[in-house]
Amino acid sequence: MKSKEEILKVLKNVIDPEVGINIVDLGLVYEIESTEDYNKITMTLTTPGCPMHSSITNWVETAVRQIDPEKNVIVNLVWQPPWTPDKMSPEAKQELFERN
Repeated sequence: MKSKEEILKVLKNVIDPEVGINIVDLGLVYEIESTEDYNKITMTLTTPGCPMHSSITNWVETAVRQIDPEKNVIVNLVWQPPWTPDKMSPEAKQELFERN
């Protein structure tokens, strides 16, 4: 069974194409549940109408499957609580600040 830290590490390779920052540092990943049968990622997106939602969830599934291929991957996309910029890591905030 993969640890939460291992899954978070691989999810840092999934970049939100609108913002250009990984989904972990953006604060989009709310919960990771790993069992003998599946890895479940509960996450959100920056906006409910994000046109990239299916691509991003597919990238999440692909990334987790690369480190734990024998398990099902469930991506649970939620809108509550809504994402806000205060969920971003200090590094992500700094990166956005430096861009502007």
